Amino acid sequence: MTERENLLHLLRKEGYEKIPVEFSLCPSLVERFRKETGNPDGDYMEYFGMPWRHVGGLIPEDEEISRFLPYHGEINDHTTIDEWGVGHESTPTSMHMTKMHHPLENAESVEEIQAYPIPIYTEKKNGWVKEKVTKLQKRGLAAVGNMQCTIWETSWYIRGMENLMMDMLCEEEMANAVFDMVEKMSTDRAMIYANAGVDILFLGDDIGMQHSIMMSEELYKKWIYPRLKRLICKVKEVRPDLLVFYHSCGYVEPFIPYLIDAGIDVLNPIQAECMKFEEIYKKYGDKISFHGTIGTQTVMPFGTPQEVKENVKGNLDIVGSKGGLFVAPTHLLEPEVPWENILAYVEACREYKNG
Repeated sequence: MTERENLLHLLRKEGYEKIPVEFSLCPSLVERFRKETGNPDGDYMEYFGMPWRHVGGLIPEDEEISRFLPYHGEINDHTTIDEWGVGHESTPTSMHMTKMHHPLENAESVEEIQAYPIPIYTEKKNGWVKEKVTKLQKRGLAAVGNMQCTIWETSWYIRGMENLMMDMLCEEEMANAVFDMVEKMSTDRAMIYANAGVDILFLGDDIGMQHSIMMSEELYKKWIYPRLKRLICKVKEVRPDLLVFYHSCGYVEPFIPYLIDAGIDVLNPIQAECMKFEEIYKKYGDKISFHGTIGTQTVMPFGTPQEVKENVKGNLDIVGSKGGLFVAPTHLLEPEVPWENILAYVEACREYKNG
């Protein structure tokens, strides 16, 4: 099987020939990779034979960022504005993270929200996506449409989390205006990826915290779940075989039944520090597959290489020979992760015997 075929079989629990590897490196670890491998321009995804590639970000009809400037006032030299109009300010200690500036933070009416110049995405503007998908698949790689900020995160990035939470509780017309705007944009983006033939649509919103869910089940069920379900239903109407990934950091177990009902196929990342994979698999492993499970707050930075290998093998043993787990670190690998532990993860995957 090609890398693509092997991955898709594994995710569909149809068996597999080998365990694929996958991880993301922070900038300093990219430099470490290049130093260790003696390749100053090296691509670690190519080097380690990862089975998928993201096809790239979609291009909005209006690429002019200046239309968002009135929503921000004075902007310093350390701040950039993204295609949604959200400001990102870097600080001396932020590394690859940023402080966000929310363009609709001060909006006081539905009309202000509805007037916001949210990006519009069309297939005509993004005809290049289908060509890139085809090229990846011809190389034997799975093509991924990546939009891991889908409904909740995109909405609060634009409105501000505290404001949006208050809208959900006290100003429902305001909340509906924000969510409806973002749902339409996200659905348009998802349909472009689906019609282009991607193998995987990677959705997501961080709806969990370290030890608890981010909002009540009641709020989630009212505001987020139906919009996610509508989006996935529309996508699967045109692509029933499309695999839908869903990402949320943190503790999300109470939300898993809603995510399954909404139509997700693969849940990422099952954060090891707040959920036990064996327990999650026993409850939901007959309904969905999983991606992740190897802790990036614990074993990857602070474990020994042997402990990394034991984690990988232990989680793969739970799912058995049919598959259902694309085992990987649960998040971006940060500077404190030893190079030896990255190699241990790769070796554990390559050494694992099917069944």
